[in-house]
Amino acid sequence: MTAPLKHSASVTLDVALGDRAYDIVIGRDVLASLGERVAALRPGVRTAIVTDRTVAKHWLEPTEASLAAAGVPTSRIVVEEGEGSKSYATLTQVSEALIAAKIERNDLVIALGGGVVGDLAGFAAAILRRGVDFVQVPTSLLAQVDSSVGGKTGINSPQGKNLIGAFHQPVLVIADTSVLDTLSPRQFRAGYAEVAKYGILGDEAFFAWLEKNHADIFAGGAGREHAIATSCRAKAGVVSRDERETGERALLNLGHTFGHALEAATGFSDRLFHGEGVSVGMVLAAEFSAQLGMISSDDATRIARHLSAVGLPTRLQDIAGFKQEGLADADALLALMAQDKKVKRGKLTFILLEAVGRAVIANNVEPQPVRDFLQAKLKA
Repeated sequence: MTAPLKHSASVTLDVALGDRAYDIVIGRDVLASLGERVAALRPGVRTAIVTDRTVAKHWLEPTEASLAAAGVPTSRIVVEEGEGSKSYATLTQVSEALIAAKIERNDLVIALGGGVVGDLAGFAAAILRRGVDFVQVPTSLLAQVDSSVGGKTGINSPQGKNLIGAFHQPVLVIADTSVLDTLSPRQFRAGYAEVAKYGILGDEAFFAWLEKNHADIFAGGAGREHAIATSCRAKAGVVSRDERETGERALLNLGHTFGHALEAATGFSDRLFHGEGVSVGMVLAAEFSAQLGMISSDDATRIARHLSAVGLPTRLQDIAGFKQEGLADADALLALMAQDKKVKRGKLTFILLEAVGRAVIANNVEPQPVRDFLQAKLKA
C-alpha cells in the first residue's frame, strides 16, 4: 500500500490497455481542469454532457464553465436520478438527444454523475454511430472508486442487473473529491462498500488501514483522497491485465452475485442502493466461504464488523421491507442469481474468500448449497 496523499495533492493514474491508455485524475477541485484537458485531448471537439437532475443542480454549470473557458462547445442532457434510469426508455432518450445534438464519431460524450449516469452515458456512447468516445466525471464515491474505471457500461433488464451493455473504455476520468461533499451520508456510505471491497479481496494491509482511518475518510480528511487513489490504482491494475473479464477481473465482483439479486428483488429502487447490496453481498460471500471451510468465522466476523461500524447493512434483515416476497424467499433469490451474467450452463459463479485480502473465483457452484445457506440466513 502506498503512502497516504497530502490533502492538497492530486494524483494521475494510468490505465494501460495494450496500445491504448487513459488517465484517472484524482484530487480536490480538479473538475476545473476538465475543459483544458478535453481541449488538449481532442482539439476542435464538441461535447454533450449527460447528467441527472440532482447532480445538475450542483455541478452542471461548473462543468459547462470549465469547457467554455477552454473553447469547447457543449450541450446538456438531463435524466431522472436513480437506478430506474438504467432502462431501455432512458437509453433511447439519451441516444436520440445525442443524435439531435449532432455528436459525431470524433466528438465526446461526458458522463457527469454517479454510477447510473456513467453506465448509461457510456453505453449510449458505445452504440452511438457504432462508437463515440466518452469522458467519465464521477460525482459519487462509488463511481469514483469503481464504476467510472474499467469500461463496463450498460443498463438493467427487468430480469436482472446490467444484463444489457458493452465494454467501452473512457478516454479520461476526472475524479474531483470535493464534489463528494454534496452527497448524502447514505450515498457516501454506499460508495464506501466498494472501497472496502478492494481491501477485502486483495489487500489486507489496506483493509487494516481502513479499519483505523475510516472516520477520516467520512470526515473529508486526507484519508479520503488516499482511499480513492488506492482503490482506483487497484482496479486500474486489474483492468489493464484483464480488460474483458476473462479471468482475474471477475474478482472485482466480490459480493455482487448476492448483491445484484438483492437489488433486483427490491426493484432497483432506493430501498437498496448498489453499494448497500454489495455490503450485504460481501458479508454473505464471507460467511458462505466460512461455511465451506475456506476462511475462519473470525475473518467473516471481522468483515461484517467493519462494514457495520460505518453504518452499512450487513444482513438480509437490515434491508428495508425485508419481509417483502423476493427477499425473504431463498428460492426467489436463487432464481434471480440464475440470471447473473456470470452464470455458465446454469451453474453459479461466486467470488469467495480464502482470507481477508485473498479472493478466489469459484466456478460451477451448484445451486442447492447456496439455497440451503440462504435459507439458514433468512431464519437467523
